[in-house]
Amino acid sequence: MDGARTPLDADYLQRHVRQLMLPGYDVATQERLQGARVLVVGAGGLGCAVLPQLVASGIGTIGIVDDDVVETSNLARQTLYGPADVGTPKVEAALAQLGRLAPDARLVGHRTRLDATNDGELLSGYDLVVDGSDNFPTRYLVDDAAAALGMPLVWGAVHQFAGQCGVAWAPDHPTYRDLFPREPAPGEIPSCAEAGVLPGVCATIGALLATEAVKVLTGVGDPLLGRVLLYDARRAELKEVAYRAATGGRAGAPPAAAPPGPPPSVPAAPSAPAAPSARAVPAASAREPRALTPHELAALRADDAPPLVLDVREDWEISLAALPGTRNVPLRELPQRIDEIPADADVVVLCHHGVRSEQAARFLLAAGRSRVSHLAGGIDAWSRTVDPGVRRY
Repeated sequence: MDGARTPLDADYLQRHVRQLMLPGYDVATQERLQGARVLVVGAGGLGCAVLPQLVASGIGTIGIVDDDVVETSNLARQTLYGPADVGTPKVEAALAQLGRLAPDARLVGHRTRLDATNDGELLSGYDLVVDGSDNFPTRYLVDDAAAALGMPLVWGAVHQFAGQCGVAWAPDHPTYRDLFPREPAPGEIPSCAEAGVLPGVCATIGALLATEAVKVLTGVGDPLLGRVLLYDARRAELKEVAYRAATGGRAGAPPAAAPPGPPPSVPAAPSAPAAPSARAVPAASAREPRALTPHELAALRADDAPPLVLDVREDWEISLAALPGTRNVPLRELPQRIDEIPADADVVVLCHHGVRSEQAARFLLAAGRSRVSHLAGGIDAWSRTVDPGVRRY
């Protein structure tokens, strides 16, 4: 972890004097941070929390990987951005803000989506990677790439009122895939866009990620190697779970077979409000619901006999954006209100991004409704492709 080092001048040392006073810290420790190169994957809720902390700690080179742009719905938790940044690439806006915090840091933007074609190239230019991504494919991809390179990975995840974080470092320590061997199928676990997240949870987990990164880079402290830290904001509770590397070793690639059960994105809050579950909404029937594109739904709605459009979002979501002429039954209430859906109706189910609508469509098919489909991509896709006048959130 020896990037290009330059002598630490008086201004730099004064800036970091409180760190230098810590037990185990000295100028050589700070030089290790100044010479370190850290790549942060994702400039969303976690990335915005961890990046200022990394810059403030004195890390000399920080790279950011993200291909998204700032949206209004980001601003509550992605605190590197303001209203004027809406529509701006996140990498661009983040670099501008971080440059004001630490003008002497080397900041590198990678406005791209990390995938199997560029993961090795992107990670190989750094000493440590922090994964703040918001989806499972990227999380597993980063874990596999870091394991293949033998570089430390600090990872975190947030969901509703809870979060978790850990440190992976193959080949001598367990990895994320050792903890959660099977990658969940698309839509199996709701994303933050579907289920929500408390902004303070992003800040808490982001601060923990930054601290773990500094511990690994300096050698001061005991990183979360072989341990995962679970945070439940509703109970103000922290728990730790130890785990081991999978038997048989690994080569930075998925195992041939994985044990059943999806990896939890976070621990469930004991007092969480009732939500649809396998008990409330049955699993898919033998028939799979058809997924309609927004343009297909638009054509059906223009027909002389349009279908019943069932919106299974919550009331507060409908107050933000809605299609006229729809019927609203929140997904959590659907089992109790199924009689409101005529048995002989053509039904198209919609939600925010298409996850809840598919679940509701499967339930309706299993309950005997025979002509059921759902809107792929939800009302967000409708706004992007059919009617930009429908507000995105």
